[in-house]
Amino acid sequence: MDRPFPAQTKRGKMTPAPYPDIVIQGQSRQLAPGARIWNEDNLVQMPASLRGSDLVVNYTEDANGHIDRVWILSADEASEPVSKQTNSKQ
Repeated sequence: MDRPFPAQTKRGKMTPAPYPDIVIQGQSRQLAPGARIWNEDNLVQMPASLRGSDLVVNYTEDANGHIDRVWILSADEASEPVSKQTNSKQ
């Protein structure tokens, strides 16, 4: 399945933390109000249900620097560079 990612998408490793915090690349970050997280099957996942650590993700940030969209990547998606996955026309 090819998922379209916005041009400003970044790649990182995420570990869940107590909401609204998450850890990306070892740094504590906050989810934006209304943030959305999609799992490997492209289904919306609630932050409280996230399990695991160092999940490879693509993510975007809002104007305040909060994480507003997160896509948990499959092994195939994680093996591709993020530059090949983004839609530069968005």
